[in-house]
Amino acid sequence: MNLKTVFIIYSILSFLFVPACGNKEKNTKVKTTAIQKDYLSVIISLDTLRSVKVKNVIFKEDSLLSVSSNKEANPYYHYFKAIKFSLEKKIDSALLEYQKMKVTMPGSEVELLKTYGILGQNMGNGSMVESALTSRIFAALKKAEQVNSRLTYRFYDLLAQAYFQNDNEKKSLEYAALYFENHPFKAHPVIKQRYFDISFLLAYRLMDVKKMTYYNSQARILAQKNGDSLALARTYDNEAQIYSQQGQPDKALVCSKIYFNYLKKTDNLNDIAFNNMATTFIRNHQPDSAIHYYKAGIDFEKRDPWGKQKTVHYNGLIEAYKMKGDFARALQAADSAYVIELRNNKAIEAVKVAEMYEKYKVEKDQNIIQLKSSNKLNETIIKQQRWTLFLILLIFFGVVSFFFVIYRQQRLRERNKLLRSENQRLNIEQKLLQAQLNPHFIFNAIANLQGLVASGHIDESVRYLKSFSGLLRGILEQNRKDFIEIEEEITSLNNYIHLQQMRYSGAFDYKITIDDELDVNETFIPPMLIQPFVENAIEHGFRNISHKGLLNISFKVKNDLLSIEVEDNGSGLTTKAADKQKKQSLAQIILKERFDLLFTSKGKQAHFKVEDKKGSDAKGVIVEIIIPIITD
Repeated sequence: MNLKTVFIIYSILSFLFVPACGNKEKNTKVKTTAIQKDYLSVIISLDTLRSVKVKNVIFKEDSLLSVSSNKEANPYYHYFKAIKFSLEKKIDSALLEYQKMKVTMPGSEVELLKTYGILGQNMGNGSMVESALTSRIFAALKKAEQVNSRLTYRFYDLLAQAYFQNDNEKKSLEYAALYFENHPFKAHPVIKQRYFDISFLLAYRLMDVKKMTYYNSQARILAQKNGDSLALARTYDNEAQIYSQQGQPDKALVCSKIYFNYLKKTDNLNDIAFNNMATTFIRNHQPDSAIHYYKAGIDFEKRDPWGKQKTVHYNGLIEAYKMKGDFARALQAADSAYVIELRNNKAIEAVKVAEMYEKYKVEKDQNIIQLKSSNKLNETIIKQQRWTLFLILLIFFGVVSFFFVIYRQQRLRERNKLLRSENQRLNIEQKLLQAQLNPHFIFNAIANLQGLVASGHIDESVRYLKSFSGLLRGILEQNRKDFIEIEEEITSLNNYIHLQQMRYSGAFDYKITIDDELDVNETFIPPMLIQPFVENAIEHGFRNISHKGLLNISFKVKNDLLSIEVEDNGSGLTTKAADKQKKQSLAQIILKERFDLLFTSKGKQAHFKVEDKKGSDAKGVIVEIIIPIITD
């Protein structure tokens, strides 16, 4: 998929963002309801509505307005009727309904809504936009900016689509940025969804697979959270591009089929979808299937109400026929592509001429404005005495405003000071919580060393002391950090467990496993997170058992979260003494408080559970820790 596809999808959806249904009062009250409703506010707010629900809203609102007594005079009746025709792909009927929208005041929001509807309807199916249409969009944008219209952001979006359809990505991105910046609901998940989709495709243009994977995963999480099946389906099309970049065409083909079948099932197919499917077959060395979909895309494009052609399908046919060795048909496809490209280039040149003319008009208007300003300045000088009193009042209000601003700044500084103090308090609390863990570990390690010295094993005691000093140095360095790399935590665990194996020779074995999806050098966790549970398994779980102990520690990704499991085959929870259970409970309380400071207080998911293994012959305890995946 490419950026043009996204603009096609969102240009279609933008016409589906229509007002929500009216109330369910009796027909005798429909007229009053239609007059009182602020349709424009509803239209703008429905930019955040999921596309699957829009069709029902359109038909219901059209039904309500159709029974009103003054429907022909109501512009929103024709607006909904036009959107309904557009859904039914009755392009001429939709344009006629837009034309019927009555405008009582030039430059009003109703006039701009009417203009937006007509221009958007004429944008076509993603083909090149003619110069005349581009000039009309610029004129409408200028009018919207002059009256500070709430619909201004939509004309920025039209220009972004027009420039992209004319292969001018730089200008397209410029107006896309203005669209997002001026959207009143830019923080809404639906608007964010579009941001992630376009960001993915920009990463695709840069061939940055890592960023492609990141943006697509964010888009999928958001789509699943919002229940947006169309957005979720698009992530599979994105995933196909990732697999293609990674040289896995078979997996890319599976993802492309999921997306294509969804569009077919929901009657949302477009010619670009055929092209993407065919291209995936080409990469999978299946030219016959690719030719089928390229030709189907051409037929679909010919049936399109706008009737505009692009070269993309013919370029794909050239590649497919060359792959089969059928150079005669490849030459025929190249001839067809050349004819279309020649026609489109002429149209693009016409667009450039129109842009130059538009620039000339803007400069001319600016010169006129400067002349008018000069005349006003001369008139101001002549009438200077009349404005003396006004200037005095203006200075007075300026002084008052100045002191008010100073007062506000002082209040803000005090508030910021309080916020910094609160932040420092939280950081200190976090460090104290970590400090509660470290002494407990150090005292146990010293006790182990004392045991070795008392037993007379001098050489082993020296080795133990050397390992212990290295481990202690690492712990002291970690204690100054909020988060450390998983690799650093594993190193500390290895050192600690080796020390315990020296003390309890032959008493237990251990294994640490890491999920292939995790980069241990780029993923971070809180320090001293796992050690208390490992210590508990060694000191208490493996004590007084007749079999050899086994400790398993694993790091893996689970539901987009980091899952850490500590599992042993020791005596289990039910056989532990009361004082040991109290110590374990204290460690769990401290860990819960750390989670509250680091994660849950910021709205992130983090928890842990400790329980006996389940099963008739299962032995030991399993601990599962769930925290967010932190990569920076």
